[in-house]
Amino acid sequence: MFRPAPSPVYTLRGAGGPLNTLHFSCHGGDTPLLFSGSGKGAIHVWNLNTRRAEKIVEGHSGSSVIWVSTLQETDTLISQGRDMQVCLWDLSEGRSEAMDSVWTGSVGFCQCSVLETSPGTRLLAFAGQQTEEIKIIELPSKTPVCTLVPDAKLGMVMCIKLWQPDSGQGPLLVAGYEDGSLLLWDVTQRSMLSQAKAHPEPIMCLTFDITCLRGVSGSSEDKLSSWMLDRQNNLQLQDDVTLVNPGVSQLCVRGDGKLLASAGWDHRVRLFGWKKLRPLAVLQYHTDMVLSVAFSDHQDPRQRLLAAGSKDHRISLWSIYNEGADTG
Repeated sequence: MFRPAPSPVYTLRGAGGPLNTLHFSCHGGDTPLLFSGSGKGAIHVWNLNTRRAEKIVEGHSGSSVIWVSTLQETDTLISQGRDMQVCLWDLSEGRSEAMDSVWTGSVGFCQCSVLETSPGTRLLAFAGQQTEEIKIIELPSKTPVCTLVPDAKLGMVMCIKLWQPDSGQGPLLVAGYEDGSLLLWDVTQRSMLSQAKAHPEPIMCLTFDITCLRGVSGSSEDKLSSWMLDRQNNLQLQDDVTLVNPGVSQLCVRGDGKLLASAGWDHRVRLFGWKKLRPLAVLQYHTDMVLSVAFSDHQDPRQRLLAAGSKDHRISLWSIYNEGADTG
């Protein structure tokens, strides 16, 4: 049984375009922030106390912004646009020019993934110029680390996630491809560790919980595919989750590992218990496709929010099951 669906606690308007990507920064400083990237090339920095945009950055020549993030313990914003550029911004000085950029050569929609490997050093993974290649570089030096290309023809790289396993081995990367395949890569060895056919259609999005080595992916179909890594780093497909309507733009697991949110082409956000993928609620507010979802990183669990960005140019913010809820 679904619980009664709540209403948004508030909405943000004025982005001026479809909201492709959202990212919270609420754990440091006095001002909780939400970053959004729009289809018109603008990055908005929303102050969640005033519920207004305190800064607007135009950095991708009007091209759609498909990914934004912040680098830990710095005031550096990182953004990716359809102009084939990844830009780095120093927010501390209030400047509006990018302090550095990386040319990706990719015309697709694959969002970058960033991993901090040591203080001040990070790996950035992105889809490359060739159809199936993933490039990984070191920041801030921009030194190439490796290029990952599968042996088989799998089509475009659609989505990637880079992480550092607890086992002490080098970074791993999971990627979803156009033919519906998932591949697990060992970055240090530049080798493929395992492969699984998760979907019959292109994988549109994936999320991966590094604490339990479990992931879920979505496509244009009416199913979510659940999978995990065993101790030998084999991708193991688990049960599918059937959706009421087809099409998933993005997936996100809350930081406490209790909730999964999906952004639906049917204008809805769906919530599942992450442990058993049990449906919990359907959030209805938007009048067009939901393109992005993100959970806030507030230190106080009672303040945690879920944000959803839509093709209708609006961002909805929701307070969801923050205290002691049974979300299995």
